[in-house]
Amino acid sequence: MKRFWTAVAVVAEAGGWAIALDGKPLKTPARAPLMLPNAQLAEAVAAEWAAAGAEINPTAMPLTGLANAAIDHVAPDPRAFAAGIAGYAEADLACYRAEGPSALVALQSAAWDALLAWARRRFDVDFNVTTGLTHIAQPPATVDRLAHEVRQLGAFELAALSPLVTIGGSLVAALGVVDEALTGDEAWAAVSVDERWQIDRWGTDEEAVEALANRRHDFLAAARFLKLLRD
Repeated sequence: MKRFWTAVAVVAEAGGWAIALDGKPLKTPARAPLMLPNAQLAEAVAAEWAAAGAEINPTAMPLTGLANAAIDHVAPDPRAFAAGIAGYAEADLACYRAEGPSALVALQSAAWDALLAWARRRFDVDFNVTTGLTHIAQPPATVDRLAHEVRQLGAFELAALSPLVTIGGSLVAALGVVDEALTGDEAWAAVSVDERWQIDRWGTDEEAVEALANRRHDFLAAARFLKLLRD
């Protein structure tokens, strides 16, 4: 789609903050009003539209995409959406450790032990940790408590939580970002240990580096979205 507007403005309305393109309100792909919950997030979304070039590149507008998802996909049934995310409590990345080499084991321990220790303190839960990829069941109380935390979130928070969890593979790290116990960069460093170690060990592979960079871009955009919701 080519750029069809000149001016971008944030408009305060009764239901929140809207984005106007040449005075016309912006809508989601499902044709719902794109209404943001606070001025900070609205300004950031508006900035994406103001910075757009002659042709719109959706990957350069991640905040807009997350806002659209919150309104079109999450808000109609937040509880069902939350249930899908909460399922990651049963197989968190941080609970599955490599058997070797020792350098990777050490990197995982340094990143993930602290992550699980934070979650134990914050949510009063425990975790079962294993080596290898064979599934290990988590205590039911842990799964229930983390699922409860996810269900407390609103549509916009859930929309941002989803890519944090699906990209990173760790509900614990994602909840750390929600709780502001971790910055987006800190959470990314934790969930990308394996990929970065592979690149460091085997050398630069252009496709692997590009894929990792794209995942990082989307992960950090979701973390920024959450931060804007709280500022």
